[in-house]
Amino acid sequence: MNNIKATVNVKIDANVKETAAALLAGMGIDQTTAIEMYYRKIIAVKALPFQPEPIPSTGELLLAAIKRRNIPNITLPADENGHAFIDKDKYPELYEWAEQG
Repeated sequence: MNNIKATVNVKIDANVKETAAALLAGMGIDQTTAIEMYYRKIIAVKALPFQPEPIPSTGELLLAAIKRRNIPNITLPADENGHAFIDKDKYPELYEWAEQG
């Protein structure tokens, strides 16, 4: 490869840049070196060096939280606006979760 340098201009979230820069500095690597390492890895494997994953929706995150808490999957009565009614005596854990999150 030649020694001619090229510039890459990208816009990323400022917090992402600063957080990554701090982590890289802790590893003794500057951002330019890290980006060049990333590009070289793409060339070596002829693909991204990780598997991209979709960002989960709010609904997916909520379902995952419910599963972690072992909240029962039940159908609740709702008013005309879609607001659910939870029977505190029948579903105390669900009521507590809805109340406290």
